[in-house]
Amino acid sequence: MSNNPNAPLLVDAILDDRQKTHGDFGELSVIAQGIKTIIRDHAQLLSLDQREALDIIATKIARILSGDPEEPDHWVDIIGYCTLALRGIEDGGVKE
Repeated sequence: MSNNPNAPLLVDAILDDRQKTHGDFGELSVIAQGIKTIIRDHAQLLSLDQREALDIIATKIARILSGDPEEPDHWVDIIGYCTLALRGIEDGGVKE
């Protein structure tokens, strides 16, 4: 717990700022969980790192759809997680 008496105000400011780029959290949650349900239903052949990459990518897609699609970070993050999944394939992936 922060000793900063302004911490709640800082959190509120961050959340307000993120809503502009990431969209409404409730709407984002509906979209992301819908995508993740589809992923889980078809994930039996995926390694753990591939599943995790797709879960995070699902959240990034939901941010694009519910927030600002022009936010470069959303797209760069997706590229990053695709790259990590590809490296996992090259290294044999993370198995259960």
